[in-house]
Amino acid sequence: MGYTAIVDYNVGNLSSICHALEYIGAPTRITAEEAVLEGADGIVLPGVGAFPDAWSELQQRGLPAVLRRQAEHKPILGICLGMQLLMTSSTEVRPCRGLHLVPGTVDKIKTNLKLPHIGWNTLHFKTPTPLFAGVDEGAYVYFVHTYCAMVELERDVYAVTDYGGPVSAAVGRGNVYGTQFHPEKSGDVGLEILKNFVRLQG
Repeated sequence: MGYTAIVDYNVGNLSSICHALEYIGAPTRITAEEAVLEGADGIVLPGVGAFPDAWSELQQRGLPAVLRRQAEHKPILGICLGMQLLMTSSTEVRPCRGLHLVPGTVDKIKTNLKLPHIGWNTLHFKTPTPLFAGVDEGAYVYFVHTYCAMVELERDVYAVTDYGGPVSAAVGRGNVYGTQFHPEKSGDVGLEILKNFVRLQG
């Protein structure tokens, strides 16, 4: 039976993602090993914290090149900081490169509201994607972030939320998907999104 690999690079709460996937019947492996990532049907890239620190951890494990290769032929889901790492670069703390799987930058949310943005907000769909099959327009999901993705091409924005202005809630291109929110903390809606991601793995 196949499995979903969860990337372990010392950044983020892996257990909650692992438990959510196992709850929906998806076998998982937490790993930083290239062979295990290569053998997976799909890959989840989690992340909590600052972009430069996360990028450094990925580099120390030789993972950027591995993830770029895997993205050519299997679905990858970046969650929260993991989604931001999919982008070309970030301005958080200091200028820093990213995986460049979705062209664009990561910048501080432009809002007059309090940061970080913490709590439940609605999804508004922009570009159709199978990741949101069966999810209703206006569904609530859980966010915790201060920075957000600014993509180069509008078609790479799958969903936005409103936090004193539009904020990218989900982005993607090809086999690559990213959610700024935490599906593993978003109740039944989040579980449906994770189910869709597992279905994408074939």
